[in-house]
Amino acid sequence: MRATDNQGSFLNRISIRRNQVVSMDGNHEQELEDIELFQKHVSDRFSDLLSPSDDTSADALLSISWLRKLLDVFLCCEAEFKAIMIMGRDASLISKPPLDRLFHELLDRNVKTLDVCNAVHHGVDAVRHFQKLAEIVVSALEQRPIGEGQVRRAKRALNSLITAMALEDKDGTGNKSTERAWSFGRRGGSGAVNKDRNPGQFRAISWNMAKGWSASKQIQAMSSNLVAPRGGETLALPVYISSTVMVFVMWALVAAIPCQERSGLASHYSVPRQLSWAQPMVGLQEKIAEEWKKKEKKGCSGLLEEIQKMEKLVQSLSEFAESFQFPAEPERLEEVANQVAELAETCKRMEEGLFPLQQQLREVFHRVVRSRAEILEALEQGGKSSTPIM
Repeated sequence: MRATDNQGSFLNRISIRRNQVVSMDGNHEQELEDIELFQKHVSDRFSDLLSPSDDTSADALLSISWLRKLLDVFLCCEAEFKAIMIMGRDASLISKPPLDRLFHELLDRNVKTLDVCNAVHHGVDAVRHFQKLAEIVVSALEQRPIGEGQVRRAKRALNSLITAMALEDKDGTGNKSTERAWSFGRRGGSGAVNKDRNPGQFRAISWNMAKGWSASKQIQAMSSNLVAPRGGETLALPVYISSTVMVFVMWALVAAIPCQERSGLASHYSVPRQLSWAQPMVGLQEKIAEEWKKKEKKGCSGLLEEIQKMEKLVQSLSEFAESFQFPAEPERLEEVANQVAELAETCKRMEEGLFPLQQQLREVFHRVVRSRAEILEALEQGGKSSTPIM
């Protein structure tokens, strides 16, 4: 991951201080400073995502490049959270109310995050399928002169691409005949978590999702008990910030990438407006939600910038293929050539970015698994240390 310089210095300082001070009782001011820095870093990172320095379409909101930066932000924030709350801390502090409850809610959010990562991973596979079909269109229509044979080949690929996108619009499956199974071998739609499960038993991203699984409902469940802490709950704030970042990142991924059952996604999650550190996140959420509401009315395969470009180009090229008569008008051929070049550029960006995006999703998946294991271990140690000796 591309960690920022201030994150590196922050984590180094936290590590040194944790080796010197086990409890926060005598170091309250330093603890408050660390939490304040954490809020600032979260705000700064999301400000960069809200107003990227590169205004090209390759770096536009919800482009592949932007999503990769979003995942980098998640990894950075997650590392800082653990530095504040887990590294070298007296485990008994997080095993007492209200932190014990908040951490158990975070553990449940972790499991739901893993399912979302799995669903998005399969969604990226669907986008790669779109890309391969679009490349056939480009290969056919780049030929000169364009004859009926090339147009027929392009037309077949265009029809397959439109059908594939329509299937993703309908239910996010792309293959109704495939029986879906939980990403971690869990069956059924209850979403129940085995609390005794060894964290190392979570499977890698590879399995399909259950038939009744809903990305939209998963996001709603992740945010349903997400409540900002009161003023006196100092250590509750980093847990809340980390959870808010986690839910927002998963929400944005589901909005961008074709996923199973996303109806009403825009109304299922909103970032609290009253928090100063969350203002850039609020701005991003409003932009994405507005786009989603517009697209949802007519169906969409996701708000990924490259998909939206492809949809527009495919529609125009399909109209050309349907009405093609040899020889075509020079003006129309020039227009098609420009559209084909634009489609080729979109395919290139997909080719270069989708596999690294899937690698980052795997990294997020396994990072969440490790973090969950570390939190469970800390809670277990805290429970033991707080048990009175008989």
